[in-house]
Amino acid sequence: MSRYALSTLLLAAATTVLAQDTATPLASKHFAYPSGIPYQADPDQGVRGSQFGYNKCNATTENQDSLCQTSFLNALDDFCLWAPSKPNSLIADTEGEEVAWCTKPGRGTRLIPAGALQGVQFMRTPDYIQVVGFIDQTKINIANGDSGGELDPHGADLRGNPLGGLVYSNGFPSNNGNNNTFQQVIEWHNFMGGNQFCFKACDPAGPHAADFCQHIYDRIGCAYNAPNAAQTGVFESCQGENQDFPGVYTSNGQVVTYQQPPESLGVISTIPYQPRVPASSNCVPFDSAKLFASLGTVTPTTSSAAPTTSSTGAKTTGSSSGSGTASRSSAGAGASQTSNSAATFGGRSGPESGAVAGIVTGMFGVMFAMAFLA
Repeated sequence: MSRYALSTLLLAAATTVLAQDTATPLASKHFAYPSGIPYQADPDQGVRGSQFGYNKCNATTENQDSLCQTSFLNALDDFCLWAPSKPNSLIADTEGEEVAWCTKPGRGTRLIPAGALQGVQFMRTPDYIQVVGFIDQTKINIANGDSGGELDPHGADLRGNPLGGLVYSNGFPSNNGNNNTFQQVIEWHNFMGGNQFCFKACDPAGPHAADFCQHIYDRIGCAYNAPNAAQTGVFESCQGENQDFPGVYTSNGQVVTYQQPPESLGVISTIPYQPRVPASSNCVPFDSAKLFASLGTVTPTTSSAAPTTSSTGAKTTGSSSGSGTASRSSAGAGASQTSNSAATFGGRSGPESGAVAGIVTGMFGVMFAMAFLA
């Protein structure tokens, strides 16, 4: 058999496997909270294997070894971040396995250790809510110096990063202020790394949820995907205008869409525009000690041992609001991404070209992997 014929055959085989993975994309799976949530949102064995943790989380799973993969974004004092289960991990190596780390007990997850959060801005806009800030990432198992990457409900195989990761919120208008009712967020993205984070949840009822929560700009970080004015040492809740869609900007009166170059071309050295930071108002500052009082006794993970789980998800071994204004005096989280470091957050491996490509490369060689991704 010729090399061309063999590569064609392998390409067809891999495409078939990928098609099996994408039969029901994660973003197309809807589960009512809490009664409709299954033990795992992605129980199937695909190219990347099976789901690492579980989604049915409760008091029996709430501890610092939890493998809960159901996350929340509600308010300044009530949100979660995706991060590794084991200490000293790299986001690029664990993006399919991240677990939820939250600021409030009662979610069945791990809690963000005391002192980890070093400045947070919560923003409510007409089409999305987001939380952006600064963090000692080593306290949530991200290796020191890791520039990180993007987590979202898509990925190359549409199974999401993490696989089966679900996000819920009570922060949208359709909740009518009912804090006990949670909607599943279909479109979201969470950048982690460089001791910074941004997590945006787009209103499921909004007409442009997929546009505001784009997932194709995984190499250019928070400054471009979630422009903000977060400041170190400041904890505030704000109202704001919508940002421009990530990757979309105006130049000389013309609306332009930026095309992120593939990783094969190397580090992104220049970006042709600076994102517009949306105007904010009614920013109310809070005392972080009071805001996250429930985290006072939570300490960083000291063991890398992973718990085993039962069919119920149990480990078998042992809102902020108000009025007022605050001035903006910082360019915000992610703003340090200059032309020489624009690839921060995911330059090593992005959700759209990561684990699946790696598996294909390992099985069939670099040449086939390039054809597969073309």
